[in-house]
Amino acid sequence: MNDDDERRPNQTRDLIVPSRLDNLSVDEMTSLRNRLQAEIARLEQEIDRRAEARRAADALFKQRAD
Repeated sequence: MNDDDERRPNQTRDLIVPSRLDNLSVDEMTSLRNRLQAEIARLEQEIDRRAEARRAADALFKQRAD
């Protein structure tokens, strides 16, 4: 897998929440909810990873400024 493959956005068509939920079955809504929760967890992990990298960079540059 090359870098271009990693940067290509995932297809999220199946994660679009329809404006009207009354057309979805309970199983379909449950499945959609589970996929959305998994995507939220993935986003939170990436946010945490980037925040940690930022804290490390800030600490490094703060040490150099002192």
